[in-house]
Amino acid sequence: MSVIFNQTEAALLLKNMLIKSQLIAEISKKLSYLPERDIALSINHIVTKMGDVLSEGGRIEIRGFGSFCLHYRPPRRAHNPKTGEKLVTEPKHAVHFKPGKELREQVNASRHIPLTETSGGDADEGEE
Repeated sequence: MSVIFNQTEAALLLKNMLIKSQLIAEISKKLSYLPERDIALSINHIVTKMGDVLSEGGRIEIRGFGSFCLHYRPPRRAHNPKTGEKLVTEPKHAVHFKPGKELREQVNASRHIPLTETSGGDADEGEE
């Protein structure tokens, strides 16, 4: 499924996007007593450490924000839509993010969508 955006929609998406350099700049503004270079080194170190933990099969939990873990994706039958050639994909691990309760509530409140509690037994329950 392809999504076609007009220029206004594309500009809105970019406006609502935060990239690492913007994050560093915003933190530098708030913490003006710290050199931007030190902030950039800190953020890069955090990102590198998170990648290291996940690549070793670990799990990352940031209370109130969410958790990162790996989900195994087994091989599956697929086909090349252009040629129709049948193939089997390679097994892989994909990074999975599960938002924490506070983040879910903050996002839902900003979107004016009420958060409803589920009474069913969720398989991921208790991972936060």
